Amino acid sequence: MGTDTVRERAADETAERRREQRGWYFYDWACSVYSTSVLTVFLGPYLTSVAKAAADADGFVHPMGIPLRAGSFFAYCVSASVILSIFVMPLAGAAADRTGRKKPLLAVAAYLGAAATTGMFFLDGDRYLLGGLLLIVANASLAVSMVLYNSYLPQIAPPEERDAVSSRGWAFGYASGALVLVANLVLYTAHDSFGVSEATAVRICLASAGIWWGAFTLIPLKRLRDRRTTASPSGTSVHGWRQLAATVRDMRRQPLTLAFLLAYLVYNDGIQTVISQASVYGSEELGLGQSTLIVAVLLVQLLAVAGALGMGRLARTYGAKRTILGSLIAWTLTLAAGFFLPAGAPVWFFVLAAGIGLVLGGSQALSRSLFSHLVPPGKEAEYFSAYEMSDRGMSWLGPLLFGLTYQLTGSYRDAIISLVAFFVLGFVLLARVPVRQAVRAAGNPVPDRI
Repeated sequence: MGTDTVRERAADETAERRREQRGWYFYDWACSVYSTSVLTVFLGPYLTSVAKAAADADGFVHPMGIPLRAGSFFAYCVSASVILSIFVMPLAGAAADRTGRKKPLLAVAAYLGAAATTGMFFLDGDRYLLGGLLLIVANASLAVSMVLYNSYLPQIAPPEERDAVSSRGWAFGYASGALVLVANLVLYTAHDSFGVSEATAVRICLASAGIWWGAFTLIPLKRLRDRRTTASPSGTSVHGWRQLAATVRDMRRQPLTLAFLLAYLVYNDGIQTVISQASVYGSEELGLGQSTLIVAVLLVQLLAVAGALGMGRLARTYGAKRTILGSLIAWTLTLAAGFFLPAGAPVWFFVLAAGIGLVLGGSQALSRSLFSHLVPPGKEAEYFSAYEMSDRGMSWLGPLLFGLTYQLTGSYRDAIISLVAFFVLGFVLLARVPVRQAVRAAGNPVPDRI
């Protein structure tokens, strides 16, 4: 009788955990559409065109009386959203850990971002200021929501399941991004058949990402549950940078966790720069058209699903650290191959996109799951705020190196190959981290494979 009761209870706990995990996957499904359709494909060129429509004869717009080149407005708004995120993410993470109420905070961040994205439908004429404001709000909201979303991982997956669960989350996100991007491209390329202008088609694509984000967020909000927290209520008056400083001071007591975060910061900077600059390389150095670049983005999205799931399986056999190290070697070889791509040959660019897709999802998913083992219990959201800042707020060295290399050499080939330094240095730094010792030092059980 007693044994049966224990088994039933264990079965119920497993079923509840699986239910939460499935709900958790759906936030990646909900929000990844914003990253793919809005940020990667449509918003940059469209907001730039709106800003140019509002520019003076010299090509400048004047938000708050500050003269800015219309062509730079989108980039400045992205930078402003990053700065805002740096202030808000640590505050949100600390509040989540202190109160244990992650779900309400996740709901606020998700629906604020979804509403801002949906509002982009009204971005027409010369309303560049509206577009800039909506972009800043949506980007910062996404960053905050990802802090809270990622911090659930240690709570919904035991150590032996974490790599697989994280990989499935990334796979859900890439699959969602690919699905909606296909629908958006159909509308965009055949807008005349649907009786709408090209600009209207773009605005529908932008708004649809917000509607998708908000609709599917209902699933994780229904299935995830908050846990009681044992965190001290002290520090409630600490805000912004002061909270980040407090988090870093606390992390200094976990030097091995910091060592991993440094390695991640370096190689992820390379990953983010490849993602953001690959289309520039394709158009400026290889002379490829916009349709080719969009198909390449779609190819990356589709293969990233297989890559995330495949590398999750490899991690079960070889451990997350070894699998990530292998992916960094693959990134290095991919960039080396990119250096030799012939101009005007879209097939070879598609091969390069396939290589990026296969390692992109897995390297990101396993990095997230590995870091989750290095977080002290009760401080998940606070530590993941620092992790998310490494992912979103600190990825500026790569673009700087890319830009400086092009400025000095006049060659995008030299610029793209310069990014190999991030993967080589990241490999060396990660290889030096004793992850088993780091997991024990954080107070967590050590998985059989890590």
